[in-house]
Amino acid sequence: MSPVNPTKLAALSNAHEAENQIREVISAHKEWFMSMDARAPLNVNSDEFDFSVAQSRLIFSSWTEAGSRTWRVNAWGWTGEKLMLQASRRMGAETATIELVPRASAKAIVASIAAARQERCDRLAQIVAAALSEGIGLRSKTKQNASGEDADLTLKKTSLAGASGDLHPTSYTPHPSVKIERAALSPGMRRDQPGRYARIILRLPHERIAATGIVARSDARNVDSLFSSALLWFNRSLSSPKKPPINRLLMIVEHGILYAARQRHVLLRDSLRARVELLEIDDDWKAVEATRPWERKYIWRKRLTRFPSVHEDNRGEVVNEIVAWKPEAIDVVAARHGQTLRYHGLPFARVRRVMDRDRVWFGIEGSPRRSLDEYHRQDWLKLLRDLESHRNADCRDRRHWLYRAAGEAWLESILRRDITRLDPGLIVAPLHAQFRTSHGGAFGASGARPIDLLALRHDGRLVVIELKVNEDREHVFQGVDYWRRVEAHRRRGHISSARLFGDREIADESPLVYLVAPTLRFHPSFATLGRTIAPDIEIYRFDINEAWRSAVRVVRRERVNA
Repeated sequence: MSPVNPTKLAALSNAHEAENQIREVISAHKEWFMSMDARAPLNVNSDEFDFSVAQSRLIFSSWTEAGSRTWRVNAWGWTGEKLMLQASRRMGAETATIELVPRASAKAIVASIAAARQERCDRLAQIVAAALSEGIGLRSKTKQNASGEDADLTLKKTSLAGASGDLHPTSYTPHPSVKIERAALSPGMRRDQPGRYARIILRLPHERIAATGIVARSDARNVDSLFSSALLWFNRSLSSPKKPPINRLLMIVEHGILYAARQRHVLLRDSLRARVELLEIDDDWKAVEATRPWERKYIWRKRLTRFPSVHEDNRGEVVNEIVAWKPEAIDVVAARHGQTLRYHGLPFARVRRVMDRDRVWFGIEGSPRRSLDEYHRQDWLKLLRDLESHRNADCRDRRHWLYRAAGEAWLESILRRDITRLDPGLIVAPLHAQFRTSHGGAFGASGARPIDLLALRHDGRLVVIELKVNEDREHVFQGVDYWRRVEAHRRRGHISSARLFGDREIADESPLVYLVAPTLRFHPSFATLGRTIAPDIEIYRFDINEAWRSAVRVVRRERVNA
């Protein structure tokens, strides 16, 4: 089989033929690195992922740190060094480019990726330096009129070609002498992996400026990671003893990320926001353009997509019979055309109405779906026994995948039963889990994810709850973005009109943000990032006990950004 150009993957015409060719490639190597959308790769064995054909579709299933995943392969290619898959799941709502690299050739590929990213880093440094020499990104002290208000000044736009034009009322003073002091990559997620962000230091006659940008494949889903990484680096740079000091940060983003970046930037603490500027780079990476910083009131003016309705939990006899088997472990999530049943948060069955009759399909994600009938009765009973044995707090084999899978969903399922374990001031019901503030796929133009839990206090204040069971550097910014989306709908009265909490009155106050994790599972940078957020956004840290699977207990609660 001849190598395939990775930019021109072959669309599937015959799923069985593609499966045979891919299996031929896979059989030649035991150990692989698997990467999704250019993120940090996982070390997997060939028996930890599989290709199969179902209904003339090629299916790729694998076990990841986030649990088992199943994808439909739409196109594929073998370059001679790596197997590339264009895949989708959830009826096309989520797409990904998956790369499988034999461990033997991984070092050479990592080296080539690092070299390509360093080249983009050097190019970005030259573009920004040229822009600074023409005035972009060098904000002078604004002049004041007699009343003390800032006077309207002008800003120029530039590129390597030297084009310019008026953009918005702020003054940038040109400096002819701009030197690139440093242009390096950020540390990778692992020691043997190249970083995703440029770390650039530019020296001017009387100051040094930090600049950063993404040099890897990215989209709006990565904006929280960008801000977290950039602000931590900038915080360290502020304490550098080298003279002249660094006191400003330029964040260079592409057009597809700009909207999401502005939404995060406007929610920073005022003193920090004044030091951080957003620049947009064009698609050809030849020019940067200054962007107008948003005011907070602007994000409330943006048009919102239609508010999704809450699905009613109309359970039939079949659902009630299954729940009755383990009512303390099984919860039901209402969907558009039926219900999903979860065992301690792990989906294991789906019930759909077909021809005025409830039909059940069962199976853990990553395994084949089977219809619950007499032919598959033994498979169904085995699944229930496995869940009962391995997905419980007393499980002896803590490394079993049923125990480790979907930890955050497990914690969510516990809190859904009694949210007062977290805060006695919260009402028990209704409580909305995996709540979406808009229709569409898992991620939109702003990198929107579903909210873990949306609750209401007895005093009428909304509460946005974000759960983690492992260290996650983006914990703070995810919670803040959820706050922004809920607050936008609250201001328009959408939450009240949708009767999300029945007849209860919603207070005319912004939501609270509860960031929850086991005590030892908060990221070391959590406190530093928490202090970057504007203090009028009330964020609280909830430390829970490490043995939360047995019973959730709050160990500590404190305000993050007072």
